Amino acid sequence: MAGNTFGNLFKVTTFGESHGVAIGGIIDGCPAGVMLDLEAIQAELDRRKPGQSAIVTQRKEPDMVEFYSGIFENVTTGTPIGFVIKNANQKSRDYSHIKDSFRPSHADYTYNQKYGVRDYRGGGRSSARETASRVVAGAIAKQVLSDITFNSYVSAVGTIKLDRPHTELDFSLIESNIVRCPDTEKATEMETYIKQIRKEGDTVGGVVSCVISGVPVGLGEPVFDKLHAELGKAMLSINAVKGFEYGSGFNGAALKGSQHNDLFNSDGTTKTNLSGGIQGGISNGMDIYFNVAFKPVATIMQDQETIDKDGNIVTMQGKGRHDPCVVPRAVPIVDAMAALVLVDYWLMNRTIKK
Repeated sequence: MAGNTFGNLFKVTTFGESHGVAIGGIIDGCPAGVMLDLEAIQAELDRRKPGQSAIVTQRKEPDMVEFYSGIFENVTTGTPIGFVIKNANQKSRDYSHIKDSFRPSHADYTYNQKYGVRDYRGGGRSSARETASRVVAGAIAKQVLSDITFNSYVSAVGTIKLDRPHTELDFSLIESNIVRCPDTEKATEMETYIKQIRKEGDTVGGVVSCVISGVPVGLGEPVFDKLHAELGKAMLSINAVKGFEYGSGFNGAALKGSQHNDLFNSDGTTKTNLSGGIQGGISNGMDIYFNVAFKPVATIMQDQETIDKDGNIVTMQGKGRHDPCVVPRAVPIVDAMAALVLVDYWLMNRTIKK
């Protein structure tokens, strides 16, 4: 299986399966001399881990990261950073009923067709548990980019949506509720709806929005490595993501050029920011903001028709511990992938300037 490495200068390779002994990763290219706050890295993992609230999967995993190399006395040495997160609460028997069947809208069928074998225990490598390794790498990237701020939050659950622009939101409220929505009233609505969906044995999708502030001018490498193109790739690589838009996004298609153009101020900033902080594939110094759409989790606690390995139509029902809505736990993953993109381009700029 190829495709397990992300990045060019700041490279992250992840490994492991959902119900294996451990998951982990190797970070190659992290600059030496970065003082790391290991507690902050663990805090990011805690935001992603299962079992943290009543509206997420109840799998109990401590998700404690162990660093094996590349860090000495909390300072990066410039050598590869190796880390492991041990799996502690596997219940592989929860998946014995799908050993010979394919769950609708999962990776079961495609993995089996491509590789001729699959790990049916929670999806194996295709499980979103792999994203914990990304969160560790992204947390380190954020500390390298100490002058840049990342604020991801839930902006929609099903049809319940935030109707205010990010410039009017108080990001300090993101962690004040279990949905991670910076609007207390909307967060309560979303939480109630997710609990209702769980009782129905169903799932629901949503949107995670991200705002990146303090980005210097000049990040991005046209023509094929535009900053927004790499952000799109990063977000679409996250499990369950079905869409990405930045700046005015699809709404911008309905505007005229006279409405959409971001006019300049004398200092090079712009009066509006419909460009989303990126022009010509290069950051312009304004806030970068984008939306990431997540589909409903494919495992539902209802009977569904599917096929088995012999092509027979069979009936199956989801079992085990699953999120009724993935977006609250996806917030730190979006943060992490955004940081991995920006640290790569930041290092490229530093190399070019030298």
